[in-house]
Amino acid sequence: MTRRLVVDLHSPRTAWRVTPVAVRAIRDALGRGWEVLEVDAPAASDGDGGAGSPQSAAAARGAEIYLGYGVPTGVVAAGRASLRWAHSGTAGIGGSVPQLRGTGIVLTNSAGVHAEPIADWVIAAVAYFARGLDRMREFQAAEQWAKAAFTDFAEPVRELRDLRMGILGLGGIGTAVATRATALGMTVAGVRRRVERGGPPGARWVGGLDALPRLAAEADVLVIAAPRTALTGAAVSRDVLAGLPPGAVVVNVSRGDLLDEAALLELLDAGRLRGAALDVFAHEPLPPGHPFWRHPRVLVSPHAAGVTARFWERETGLIVENIRRYLAGAPLLNVVDLDAGY
Repeated sequence: MTRRLVVDLHSPRTAWRVTPVAVRAIRDALGRGWEVLEVDAPAASDGDGGAGSPQSAAAARGAEIYLGYGVPTGVVAAGRASLRWAHSGTAGIGGSVPQLRGTGIVLTNSAGVHAEPIADWVIAAVAYFARGLDRMREFQAAEQWAKAAFTDFAEPVRELRDLRMGILGLGGIGTAVATRATALGMTVAGVRRRVERGGPPGARWVGGLDALPRLAAEADVLVIAAPRTALTGAAVSRDVLAGLPPGAVVVNVSRGDLLDEAALLELLDAGRLRGAALDVFAHEPLPPGHPFWRHPRVLVSPHAAGVTARFWERETGLIVENIRRYLAGAPLLNVVDLDAGY
């Protein structure tokens, strides 16, 4: 009997659209006795994935493995009797968790695949504010030779090695950020759900979510890199933001609803914070007229920090390795804890 794997990864976004090379590698890893069925309908790859299509649901009926962006409700319903493993090309899988609980379907995600480019973006964003590049760009637009503003310290600039970084979430992304930060001389601390896992080499301390106020109080840069769960939603509250040292920078590469955006705006307007680099927002796309668009202390990124030409190289490697493990009956990589939500 032929077994089936469904590839539902035809994103309308070029960066996330499955490549022929990736599909060929998947076929080769499966070997004989397997059918690889590609769904040609567009697959929503933004955020945690989309609602799926009639074509993806039809393809999932009788399938054993499903590869998509999230796991749509229709796919779960159609494949409930046959699916054993579903993999999401996204790191966030919040929308897929409820319909998978109790089904026996193992879910894996792409946590860590985006870590390297996102960590690069975080460091670039920190330097953008620390070295005053935002202000230099404003002076350039005004054709103003503002050397005195920097040499007289009217515009504050800092060396990266003098910054204390606090990271909310020490998974693949948070760890990659921490590794770069410590290599540049920053001190790093973090909070995570599983404190017993510790932190990357060089971390000053690692605590649980209850240590977030302490993390903020000691952070010149607060990086939000935790997955969105019932525990982390709205974690970076008004009180947490108010506890940051004067002149701190907030960087969000997680999900917009982990952060109190209204409180962030108030603190930026009051001059309490140096700036905010935001790749994610509570409502996406960021609506026209939103204060973030033209705010002089905000760097707006259109949820693109993870974009890289090397995505499919890493994603294919993860999928192929897990196919090998699946066929051998070995534990899969990146298995999602459906109770924890990530």
